[in-house]
Amino acid sequence: VDCKYPGTTIAFHVDPGSNPNYFATLIEYTNGDGDLASVDLKQALDTDGWQPMQQSWGAVWKLDGAGSTLLPPFSLRLTSLDSRKTIVATAVIRAGWEPGKTYR
Repeated sequence: VDCKYPGTTIAFHVDPGSNPNYFATLIEYTNGDGDLASVDLKQALDTDGWQPMQQSWGAVWKLDGAGSTLLPPFSLRLTSLDSRKTIVATAVIRAGWEPGKTYR
């Protein structure tokens, strides 16, 4: 399901320590119905595969590229813990992303 919900605000604050091999983001989902059960990332050239991210702490989720370069733009799939609803933010972290920046 693409992220096309009027009035829904999701912000992804890219962790300052993120780099081409490691990506972490603080997710601010003010219209959500509770905590997130899972967050998955899809890279630009990977049309089918979602990679599960790990919860680092609080609302920060991370993905270690395990030595390979991650290829933006990144799409993020959020699944709510309570309702199990899923929202996809397609290509929300675009090519040329910068650590410390916020993407909506």
